[in-house]
Formats: sequence, structure tokens, C-alpha cells
Amino acid sequence: MSAEKTHPSVSPVLVLFRDDFRLADHPALFGACTTGQPVLCVYVHDPETTRGGAIGWWLAQACTALADALSEKGGTLHHLSGHTPDVVAEFAQAAGVDTVFWNRRYDPTGKAQDTALKARLEQQGISVQSCAARLLHEPWTIRTGAGTPYRVFTAWWKAARAMGNPGRCLPAPRQITFSPLPADARALTLRTLPPAPPLPAGASAAEADWPCTEADAQDTLTTFVEDNLAHYIQEHDRPDKDTTSRLSPYLRAGLLSARQVWHAVSTAATTPALAENAEKFLSELGWRDFAWMQLFYEPDLAWRNLRPEFDHMPWQKSPALLAAWQQGQTGYPLVDAGMRQLYATGWMHNRVRMVVASFLTKHLLTDWREGEQWFQARLVDADPAQNAMNWQWCAGTGIDASPWFRIFNPVGQSEKFDPTGAYIRTWVPELRQMPDKLIHTPWKADASLCRQIGFTPGRSYPNPIVDLKLARGIALECWKNLPDRKESGR
Repeated sequence: MSAEKTHPSVSPVLVLFRDDFRLADHPALFGACTTGQPVLCVYVHDPETTRGGAIGWWLAQACTALADALSEKGGTLHHLSGHTPDVVAEFAQAAGVDTVFWNRRYDPTGKAQDTALKARLEQQGISVQSCAARLLHEPWTIRTGAGTPYRVFTAWWKAARAMGNPGRCLPAPRQITFSPLPADARALTLRTLPPAPPLPAGASAAEADWPCTEADAQDTLTTFVEDNLAHYIQEHDRPDKDTTSRLSPYLRAGLLSARQVWHAVSTAATTPALAENAEKFLSELGWRDFAWMQLFYEPDLAWRNLRPEFDHMPWQKSPALLAAWQQGQTGYPLVDAGMRQLYATGWMHNRVRMVVASFLTKHLLTDWREGEQWFQARLVDADPAQNAMNWQWCAGTGIDASPWFRIFNPVGQSEKFDPTGAYIRTWVPELRQMPDKLIHTPWKADASLCRQIGFTPGRSYPNPIVDLKLARGIALECWKNLPDRKESGR
């Protein structure tokens, strides 16, 4: 630990934190500390990048955790407010900074801001050191033999694996010499921090479910590796079992790096069986990189169909159907369990995410962008690249997407992946007394059973809002009649 000391003859360096709220394996912080110069740590409350919803709340908690961690080392996370290129350039000049360090961003707004900030700083004679930290492989590093971005994940993943393991993890700095603030720079910092965005209405369980420190992230990783990695292939699709990694919120806020996860999982793969499970899990980290590669080259990923034939899809615009889906009142227990889990906790099991997305886009014939926006508002792990790519994957509108005719049957998925109804009973308490065989199709319960368990169809729990067979047929007919579908190869 080191207190803030005055170094009048040595210029400070500045570390700019953005969605990378950790000390370990933080290349920008590590690089700043290796200069031997005193360090200023800065976070900007920027209206252009500030997010609301569950993710806004989650990132605010992570930022507070970072501030506490720096305070324990004797330093301060200085808060600025405004447009990042303007306020950082002004602050750096006022503080006499000679170099600014940051970890690179790949989203459209982040790229534009960092390009503008670099130009401003260099005009002021301040050097910039940008570092790779968010991903295993930066978006431009893995390309086809023709030099173009990959459009198929399996080919991308094969090329990524051929590159070998990502670089080593950097340790957290053992000591940080913090710089005091000159009065001119101090005047630019916030005296009172903006209030943290509130959790969305109904997300009562999120705070208890997601403790938010770097140590919590490491503990979650350790638990997964020690307890659940060995069963990952067999059980990762089972929402009734607590066997997924639950790392996505920590990766999203940068409380944990992808490299740290990679090396922890790889190191644990000491037997052929563990190696097989590890490889499956590591491919999920690869999928995350693949999403960011798509967003890097397709900045409108969240609102443009990457397959233009879907611009002609006759989406229904039914507020009632959309609201039933959002509120977990569709009458299909697995769909409703997932949507209620999302509503209460800010998270949903990945298998169930695919089921609810398929149901919305295909059985309800609702534009995937409605689902993308709802998830973006409700998820604590809402990631602009993965959320958009995954919705386009489920809707069949993206590159290397699930074909439109692959329509998940929510009853079949429920019977297969929640066979005893344990997950449904957790999130749809109206069905707790329903026998295992009927919990997936409660509308089939006979009158005698309903009287016995005090269940009134349509009142205790909604009847299905659509007929699956009929809705599937309509969805397929709409797809078959899309203009230019044959020309697209779909």
C-alpha cells in the first residue's frame, strides 16, 4: 500500500477506467505503474455512454468497488463529468500528465471517442498508450485467408485455437504510487457523484444474487472450476441445476478478464474428460469474441438485419403479446419461468434465453429488436455485442445464425432440460403443486386434479396465448414468402 505523495519533478501518468473495474490483469494500470511515475486514476460519467437499466446499476456497483479497492491502496478514483474527449483532455493538461493509458474499446461510440481523445491529447503533447484487455483476441486479429472477417463461427474458432493460448495474465500492482492533484485539476473533478442508476422495477433479487467486487468475481470463477467444470457438457443446458459459470456479469463489468477465465479453466483441464469439458466452455469465450468482431465490423448490429431479406418479414405489432412475454404470462411454463427469472434477478439461464427468444420471434412473430431492447434493459450482463448477435442468431437474421425453420418447441425444451419442473416451480409458484408430467402442459390437467390442488386454468395461471402448431406454421409460411430468400441461400 502506498499513500499519495508529492513528486514535484516527475509528471504523473493517467489511467482511464471504462468497464474494466479491476486491478489484476489490467494492462493499462499495469503499464502505468511500470513507468515508475505517480498515477492518477480517472472515471468519466459521460452522458453519451451512461447506461440505465440493470446494466447501469451493475456498472455503477463495479465502479464503486474499484474506488474502494484503490482507496485501500491509498489512492482515489477521480470522477469527471462530460464528454470524454473534452473532459479527459482538459483534466490531463491541468494535472500536468505526460501519458494517458487506457484499455481499448470496440463499440462504435467507444471507438469514436477514443480516436477523438487520442488526437486531442497528442495535440497537447501528451502520449497515449492503449492496451488490449477486453477480449482473448482483438476483432481484427483473426481473418480469413482472403483477409476478410470470418462469417462462420466454427471456422473462426478453428483459426483462433490455431493461434494458441492468449497472453499471460498480469498481476495486480503490488504498490501504486498515486499522484496528488494540482488545484486546477481538482477543480474539474466531481464533488458529489451522480446517484447510481436504480435497478429496474421488480428486480428485487439482483442485489443479493450478484455481489459486486473483484474478489467476488474470482470466487465465482474458482467455484465453477472446482465444482462444475467437470459436468459442463452434460449439465450446462439444465436450468434446474446450478451448474453454469455465472461469470457473464463479471466479464461484462471487467471485474474479471477473459484471459483470467481462460487460464483458470485451461489449467484445471488435467484429464481427458476435464479437457473435453474445458474445450466446450472455452468455445463460449470464443463466441463472446466472435460477437465483438461482428459489432466491430457491423456497428448497427443491434438494429439492422444482417440478412436483408428479413427487412420484409411481416412482424406482428401486438402490445398485448409483447407484454405477456415480458411479464412471464404466456401460458408456457418454461418461457414464463425464464422471463420471471430475468425480471427478478437481471439474469437468465442461456438455454432458456434461446427458448424465449425463439418463442418471441417465431411463435409470436415479433421483431427481434423488441427482445434485444428488453434484454438490454433488464440484464445485468447486457453486452452490446453479445446481446445483439445472439438475438440475430435466434431470429435467423444474422450471420452464421440459427435458420428460421429451427423453431424451439417450449414444451419439448421444458421436458428435456427441466424434466422434474424444478426450475419452473422456482419461478412459477402457481404451478408448484402440479405433477411432474403436467407441469410442462398445465392446460392438460383434468378437472379432478385441478380441484385437488386448487388450480383454476386461465385464472391461477394463464392459458397459452398462442397455439404452438398453428403459430409455427404461420412463421414458416411468412419465411417461405420472403422476397429474395432464395437468392440469399436461405
